[in-house]
Amino acid sequence: MRLKLDLHDIFNKGRSIDQALNDIMDEAEQKKAKTVEIIPGKGSGQLKKRVLRFLDRKDVKARYHRVEKDSKNFGRLFVHFKH
Repeated sequence: MRLKLDLHDIFNKGRSIDQALNDIMDEAEQKKAKTVEIIPGKGSGQLKKRVLRFLDRKDVKARYHRVEKDSKNFGRLFVHFKH
């Protein structure tokens, strides 16, 4: 199972971004999803950096296995889980 989170609609709402990321992580754990696709979009790269900083937090890092940056699409990340 793969879940998808598109951040285009909330790109300028800091608290909403963190909440959306937390919610998708919770959902992935509950549904035992193997992969979450996060789409910060291409833009200036600031949103992608924010997402990567979120994923790099110690408390969040413990929840997933690895992060993969899409080599064909700069505006997309994959978060892989081991359940």
